[in-house]
Amino acid sequence: MATDISLQETTYQVGDRRWLLSPHGTDYTPGVTLDVAKFTPATHYPNGYIPSGTVVGIVTATGKAGPYKPAASDGTEVAAGILFADCRVIRANGTTATNVGSEVLVHGFVDAAKLPFPIDAAGATG
Repeated sequence: MATDISLQETTYQVGDRRWLLSPHGTDYTPGVTLDVAKFTPATHYPNGYIPSGTVVGIVTATGKAGPYKPAASDGTEVAAGILFADCRVIRANGTTATNVGSEVLVHGFVDAAKLPFPIDAAGATG
């Protein structure tokens, strides 16, 4: 078995949490599994990362999270939390992950105007 020690390039994204107004509530950020198929590549992860600050809802049938969509009827019409960290969904080999683990902020002070995607009043009070 050969060992590959060739040079490889990996890109990372630095998280932007300007939407977070204080550390209040950040001591409890429960885990969540994102159903990547629920997200739109060109909108939610054009650079391979779903950004922190993305409001998510939980799909009733699977228990996995998708982007908050007020007009949906699959469970994602109810805001369940805000992604606390950027989530890499495009792997180093260029393939897209099916499910990605992350954590969500469920209680805290947030500037809705600084979230990466707009939300309505119901999503803001979720």
